[in-house]
Amino acid sequence: MRIFVTGASGWIGSAVVPELLGAGHQVVGLARSDASAAALVAAGAEVQPGTLDDLDDLRRAADASDGVIHLAFKHDLAFSGDFEAAADADRRAVETFGETLAGSDRPFVLASGLLGLVPGRVATEQDGLVADAGSSHIPAGPRTRLGTAQLCASFASRGVRSSVLRLPPTVHGDGDNGFMAAIVGFARAAGTSGYLGDGANRWPAVHRSDAARLFRLAVERAPAGSTLHAVADEGVAIRSVAEVIGRRLDLPVAAVPPEEADAHFGFLAHFLGLDSPASSVWTQEALGWRPTGPGLIDDLAEDFYYRSAAAA
Repeated sequence: MRIFVTGASGWIGSAVVPELLGAGHQVVGLARSDASAAALVAAGAEVQPGTLDDLDDLRRAADASDGVIHLAFKHDLAFSGDFEAAADADRRAVETFGETLAGSDRPFVLASGLLGLVPGRVATEQDGLVADAGSSHIPAGPRTRLGTAQLCASFASRGVRSSVLRLPPTVHGDGDNGFMAAIVGFARAAGTSGYLGDGANRWPAVHRSDAARLFRLAVERAPAGSTLHAVADEGVAIRSVAEVIGRRLDLPVAAVPPEEADAHFGFLAHFLGLDSPASSVWTQEALGWRPTGPGLIDDLAEDFYYRSAAAA
């Protein structure tokens, strides 16, 4: 298949592209910079210059493809304080893809998120499927993103083989500059490896290589309207994360008082206390996906997270 991939040069996309190419697919990647374009060419992909705001370009690229994987999201905008604007831009792009692929039975795979979906219990692929159901606890921007995922699933009724692939808050591995790298950096800066409350709250996790393989399986054969979970570790206690980081950095491990959370954890303070475990049982059975990469705790014991923190 000829597959158009947004976010193709990002942390997950740069693993998805070789996964697709290795399976014999052609890849066209969206690139918003010369550096991204060069990386795609070096990987063996074609380049579609543009951004998520270039809706006509997205429409043309999707129309010329046999399927679309949408990974791009304006994370820089989201984590600088305007998550809602980032979510709105994402929704416009998804609407464009849905309109373009309607009636074609071509696949459309949307990357979405798991954090905070059903706080306090293990989320399954059947959760979060009904618009506005049980989402009042979610802030406006993330709630828009949840609605966008529900919109994507509805494309199945319009002749699109759409699927929503929910990602954990940490897709880890060598080169990760996401939440885990940030937590390491915060611990180094504060001189304490911290957690909130009793640290028993859990985050799901997946290795980057396993996530990339699931995106390939989804574009190849996910059922129309399905929701998939890229989850290997169902729920890793945040205190366990802090303990590994403390050992590696030779720092004390301690609970951070609520009034100090913003100063210690920065932008992560509002997310780190969430208890958000998730299952991937249905996904594994439906697509024959079996995670094989190292778990989060094993990865956090490796050198690469600490080399990154030292460089930062």
